[in-house]
Amino acid sequence: MHNSTSIKFFFIVASLLLSAFSQAESDMAIPKSESLVVTPQSKETQDQGTKQAPSEDSTTPTKKIEKKDPTSSTEMDTKPVSDTEKDAKVDYPFSSQTVVNIARNLAKSPMIAPDVAPELLTNLDAATYQKIDFQQNKAVWGNTPTPFSIQLFAPGYLYKDLVSIDVVENGRGFPLEVSASSFTTPTQKIDDLIAKAGKYAGLRLHYPLNAPDQNDEFIVFQGASYFRAISKGQTYGLSSRGLAINVAQPTGEEFPRFKHFWIERPSVTQKAIVVHALLDSKSVTGAFRFGIYPGSPTRVDVQATLFPRVDIQHVGLAPLNSMFMYDGTLDHSDRPNYRPELHNSDGLQIQTGSDEVLWRPLNNPKTLQISAFLDTSPKGFGLIQRDNKFSDYQDLDADYQDRPSSWIKPLNDWGAGNIELVEIPSNSKSNDNIVAYWEPKDGLKKDVPYTYSYQLTWPNDTPILAGKPHIVRSARTVSLPNNNPEVVIDYSNLSVSDLSKVAVNASISQGSIIKTRVVQNPNIKGLRVFVTFDTQEADVAELRVQLKENDQPLASTWLYRWLKQK
Repeated sequence: MHNSTSIKFFFIVASLLLSAFSQAESDMAIPKSESLVVTPQSKETQDQGTKQAPSEDSTTPTKKIEKKDPTSSTEMDTKPVSDTEKDAKVDYPFSSQTVVNIARNLAKSPMIAPDVAPELLTNLDAATYQKIDFQQNKAVWGNTPTPFSIQLFAPGYLYKDLVSIDVVENGRGFPLEVSASSFTTPTQKIDDLIAKAGKYAGLRLHYPLNAPDQNDEFIVFQGASYFRAISKGQTYGLSSRGLAINVAQPTGEEFPRFKHFWIERPSVTQKAIVVHALLDSKSVTGAFRFGIYPGSPTRVDVQATLFPRVDIQHVGLAPLNSMFMYDGTLDHSDRPNYRPELHNSDGLQIQTGSDEVLWRPLNNPKTLQISAFLDTSPKGFGLIQRDNKFSDYQDLDADYQDRPSSWIKPLNDWGAGNIELVEIPSNSKSNDNIVAYWEPKDGLKKDVPYTYSYQLTWPNDTPILAGKPHIVRSARTVSLPNNNPEVVIDYSNLSVSDLSKVAVNASISQGSIIKTRVVQNPNIKGLRVFVTFDTQEADVAELRVQLKENDQPLASTWLYRWLKQK
């Protein structure tokens, strides 16, 4: 049943002018403007650029359906139902190309404002909205033994934009109709208003993720182009999006939305399910195919084709959103807090096109910070929740230690561009103040389709570092007697017999490195590195530290933006 446990939020971009920093080396973060004001949205004021966290203990009966392997749609040469979405109550031919054709034709005209829910539904408060439950006996395939079941979200509260949802069976699509009995609600009036709206606000999928006799909710699509998922043993944390446009730009951010979903019916034996989505926005349309594989970790294979209505310079592919308040070592809480750390992610990990692995601890800055990591043909990136013990957080309710990491692996050549990291000042754990995505160097061009694909997983840590050394802790201190700033970096599972052969290659974009030192850290079967430096009063300095033995990297390259304390 629908029981929201939290609501994730993004931010409103204030229209101020950007000022640029000079370009740094391609393997370091490029500082951008700090003057633009960006405010994370509060829990009470979020709009359609947000999404709602569903309950983690929902269970749904299932129902039997036969179908071929869902990992590949029926690729027949069918004509699109129409030049726009098909709302007829009859079935129609469907394949992946159907959504591509709709998106292409939709891009030929200006965006039409979405249908919205009746005002009385959007005026509902959070408590009332949370009492609206999708009827379990109405769940798609809810009474047959297929391992997947679908539950749908009603429009209302913050979710005013209406979403069409269709089911695909044997190459034919048909819409899921809404009636007054589709949901259990507090009043008959709300029943009637939902039936009048005639569409939904999103969907969630269930699967026996943690036990064979219980269907667990594991992925949700709701609000703009937001979606999020969990793997076995995890609880909801960071979010993903279909597309990001003009993040932290003076024009203000544009939030594309998934306006129509198609869900392919799986058979009783299948362990994957396919969801298609039509994306629409003022600047672009798009066709998305999600091949969804619940498990350990849960995996989603994304294929997307975008149709720009205009030139778009600042576009973010495979965007991730997360929350970072403090880690207690590099970034401390401004107020007393019983939690040693508070975050959904604590670092950005990157595998560059040249196979260098970067680790960038996150920051909750006093001013907006944007970092760009230049690359060509990146092999992967993600927001990582590395600290995974209860003692790291001491929170009995939120289970931050069980929140997932998220890893993006491009499945085609993404060419030249940069991974952009946006860090937004925040004083509330209810705000998503961290954004990371890939920005193509040349952006998108009007009337030129752009196709790309990637694999998205929700592991417990960086998948490419399994069995390899990890940077497990970063801290700041001062070096006596001169009180020069110093960072301390711990590397786990790194065995070196002769420390004299370990080279600490450290650099700083402003100021100078004073000294470095490396010692054994038997507590983590690794090493501890000290780097002392002088920023010469610079407001911003980019630090880079790499350990090498015989000129070969021993672990990830450590990067950090040092901000002058004010």
